Amino acid sequence: MSKMKLTILGSGSALPTEKRFNTSQVLSIGEKHFMIDCGEGAQIKLRQYRIKTAKLNHIFISHLHGDHCFGLIGLISTFAMLDRKANLYIHAHADLEKLLQPQIDYFSQEMPFQVIFNPINPRSKSVIFEDKTVKVTSIPLKHSIPCCGFLFEEKEKDRHLIKEKIEFYNIPVRELHLIKKGADYTTPSGELIPNANITREAEPVKRFAYCSDTMPVDKVIPLIKDVDALFHEATFEEEEKERAKETFHSTAKQAAGVAKKGNVKMLIIGHYSARYRNTDKLLEEAKAVFENTFSANDGSVFEL
Repeated sequence: MSKMKLTILGSGSALPTEKRFNTSQVLSIGEKHFMIDCGEGAQIKLRQYRIKTAKLNHIFISHLHGDHCFGLIGLISTFAMLDRKANLYIHAHADLEKLLQPQIDYFSQEMPFQVIFNPINPRSKSVIFEDKTVKVTSIPLKHSIPCCGFLFEEKEKDRHLIKEKIEFYNIPVRELHLIKKGADYTTPSGELIPNANITREAEPVKRFAYCSDTMPVDKVIPLIKDVDALFHEATFEEEEKERAKETFHSTAKQAAGVAKKGNVKMLIIGHYSARYRNTDKLLEEAKAVFENTFSANDGSVFEL
């Protein structure tokens, strides 16, 4: 049974503090790790929280403000020194390759792996990554520069075979793959055995949405509707809503409004302004609108 788990590496916004690093998260789906944004010092947090990087092959960058991508060259350089062999895929605005590749060429010559850039258009909704188990779709946001969030969706899982039934009907191994996909079984004598009699339902698929720096926008709602968990930036308290508007950010209350409209199961807020040494009021304001809200702090782990 695969599990989806979110580890917060950094929960701060542009200015890092003694308690909060810049924005970065790792979403673990089964044995795979997906990094979402890579603020300065993300590699330190990976070590501190003992996240194994051998299965971290994809990094998704929401936008090209430094607090979301300054950690990349340090991480790549460290991977090279550790003699990493697996290629590293970075999904981001096309300009990132122009900015980062010269640094890679200068600081990390003769790397034992390749950094492969997948340019994405933050202004449009599109599938930007897909494999046998996971699909990732971009979520256009409204920020001061092109910016997008990401929707991670598990694919439908196979049904579980009931061992006793398989043995009772003496079902050949060659039939099991189709049965796990939902097929019925016909015995050599012609008897039809319904799939529901020989399998159990698979675990429900999980969906996680990440909304990086953005003003609250209703166009996001259909894209995050009914997700198991939503991370939404909450840079400011409500009394700073005009400042939030000027800087194309959200308040905690506004983030909760998005979660409520989207009927999500859980809201996680973060990306706090450095002015807040204590984020209790931010959480309080969000919970007043959407009760099932949790605060992201460096080192927080959420089972989704």
